[in-house]
Amino acid sequence: MASNANDNPLQTSLFGDDMPLGAAITPREPTPAERAAELNATLSRAAYQYYALDAPEMTDAEFDRLLQELIHLEEEHPEVRTPQSYTQRIGGYVGEQFEAVRHARRMYSMDDAMDLVELDAWLERTEEALAQLGGPAAAEPASYTCELKIDGLGVALTYVDGQLVRAATRGDGTTGELVTANVLTIGDVPRTLAPRGMERIAGGGFGQSVEVRGEVYMPRHSFVRLNEDNDAAGRAPFANPRNAAAGSLRQKDSNVTAARDLATFIYAVADEGPLAVESQHEFLGWLTDCGFAVNDHATRCTSASEVHAFCEKALALRDELDYDIDGVVVKVDSFVQQAALGFTARAPRWAIAFKFPPEEKRTVLREIRIQVGRTGVLTPVAEFDPVSVAGSTIARATLHNIDEIRRKDVREGDTIIVHKAGDVIPEVVGHVPELRPADAQEFHMPEVCPECGSPVVREEGEVAYRCISIDCPAQAVERLIHWGSRGAMDIDGLGEELVRRMVAQGVLSDVADFYDRLDQETLASVSTGRQNKAGDDIVVGKVIAKKVMAQVGESKGRGLGRVLFGLGIRHVGANVGQLLAQHFGSIEALAAASEDDIAAVDGIGPKIAASVAEFLRTTQNAEVIERLRKAGVVLEEERAVAQDAPRPLEGLTFVLTGSLEQFTRKAAGDALKALGAKVTGSVSRRTSYVVAGAAAGSKLTKAQQLGVPVLDEDALGRILQTGELPV
Repeated sequence: MASNANDNPLQTSLFGDDMPLGAAITPREPTPAERAAELNATLSRAAYQYYALDAPEMTDAEFDRLLQELIHLEEEHPEVRTPQSYTQRIGGYVGEQFEAVRHARRMYSMDDAMDLVELDAWLERTEEALAQLGGPAAAEPASYTCELKIDGLGVALTYVDGQLVRAATRGDGTTGELVTANVLTIGDVPRTLAPRGMERIAGGGFGQSVEVRGEVYMPRHSFVRLNEDNDAAGRAPFANPRNAAAGSLRQKDSNVTAARDLATFIYAVADEGPLAVESQHEFLGWLTDCGFAVNDHATRCTSASEVHAFCEKALALRDELDYDIDGVVVKVDSFVQQAALGFTARAPRWAIAFKFPPEEKRTVLREIRIQVGRTGVLTPVAEFDPVSVAGSTIARATLHNIDEIRRKDVREGDTIIVHKAGDVIPEVVGHVPELRPADAQEFHMPEVCPECGSPVVREEGEVAYRCISIDCPAQAVERLIHWGSRGAMDIDGLGEELVRRMVAQGVLSDVADFYDRLDQETLASVSTGRQNKAGDDIVVGKVIAKKVMAQVGESKGRGLGRVLFGLGIRHVGANVGQLLAQHFGSIEALAAASEDDIAAVDGIGPKIAASVAEFLRTTQNAEVIERLRKAGVVLEEERAVAQDAPRPLEGLTFVLTGSLEQFTRKAAGDALKALGAKVTGSVSRRTSYVVAGAAAGSKLTKAQQLGVPVLDEDALGRILQTGELPV
């Protein structure tokens, strides 16, 4: 009989009753090599978002799941493991805004145990390995130091003769970013080691260099205050305390860091050789003697049952703490045994991170509301009675789409189970069947947009419902920002904040308003949202208004291709807009064309054709386009192409990926097309060449799998200069 989930949340959550339903069916099962390449590309992208940008797009739980899949895949198929695999390197990133510094020794990642079964397997493997090693490592049974896993940013502090001389982020494990000035603003970091600690360093510490490691974190109360300040100032909030800590430590201005109330816990050393300590728990005592902040929950355990008990206690404790934890780190206590066990390519064999399951709570789903996003997608959102989960109160969570609602079978009035995926993102897990009200009704997506009343469409093969009306107020701000962007109508001076202000003050609602409603006087009077010392609103003013309106006037002549891109038609990027403009020549010809006519254009296809046709036959969109015409916006494109222009790349298809240093991607693409090449966004067997810049991802991987030639930026430059392909 299955146990009740409320009897022991640690056991039931970790041992596995949560297999996802409705697994996707693919036409062909990928080979192990293909799946490994896909997993590596996905993990690398996610790590860049997490470590480099401090803005993760994937939850910790999902990242851990994918990493475990890759580890198991490589164990079953060793031939797919490469030196570049994510399993063979340490996660991290070294940015360019700080000086790079090399650590005394590598700062490794940590292998994960996702449940108690995996933790017990690691304990058993560790003790068997020590027994087989023999010698001093097997002289006594293994004991363990269990520590709370702090969710912060790794840091290394170097002391010479007891004085702090350098602080660096973990970076890629070998090299970090020099952040000494910022770390010096953190109150609990000692500038000088206390005498009692110095006495336990060889030679009294003099002439010795010691590098200690730990975590910089932001207390929860400080995180709440920081986001309140951000909200009051109109700045975007941080997603969680870890991101806030990372963003605060990596500031160019140390005064900003000083104002962010950061703290540390120190728990490791690069080389324990100079220290008069023999174990991890002794080392934590030495850190305390030196004056470092050491987490006081660390406990020495002598058996698997004691390790289990510590994990259960830590899980129950997580809500009471003023800092975020996402698990427990279990370390072999003896330094002799640690040295004997050694390291893998990315992690110590003598330690493991036991990861907590997401905390789950019950609440009542009161309403499923529809939220219209900037691209017109209708997203159902669950609104429920407020409940405290993982340290904060939540009252709403996205349900993603109607298919997800059906899969989870949630209805208004249900008692639902919610958690935070990765302890960050609120998520509805499902409902409690026995508590469903008798009158609970299935939810259905609306047939018209709740914001503007326009018809809602669902394209074949897609789960999303969309409003495609150009004057939908829910989409107005993002559409207007896009219209003025450099790739579209290129209205210089039309920043995001100014557009938002004009929409909020009723000055703009659709793109035609730029030309038949907005004037210099109106723009000059728009409030910036700030006040002067006298308390009066600060407005845009005549000087800025004159410059922006001059740019608006110039934008009228950008041509049909830019207009089609600027309108925000789904699937129509800058290249597609130019293709359509070149082929049809005018908006009238394009509007009169059938879907088949549009799809017949080289590089378009039926999906884009259906989107364009649907957009142009929507009444509200046609009205906006007609207003653009009356205001003098050019809705034609010059179709003539010089017949004598050399086109040495005719018939070749290029894909650009990664960051280019010598060109922008657009400039490189335009130059290739000028020589007759076709530039596309996806790699296939028909691709002639892939040009790969820095941080190239899945497109590079696919090119390598398909055997498509890959060029670097220098090779691209030679092609553009000479028109000749590499031999």
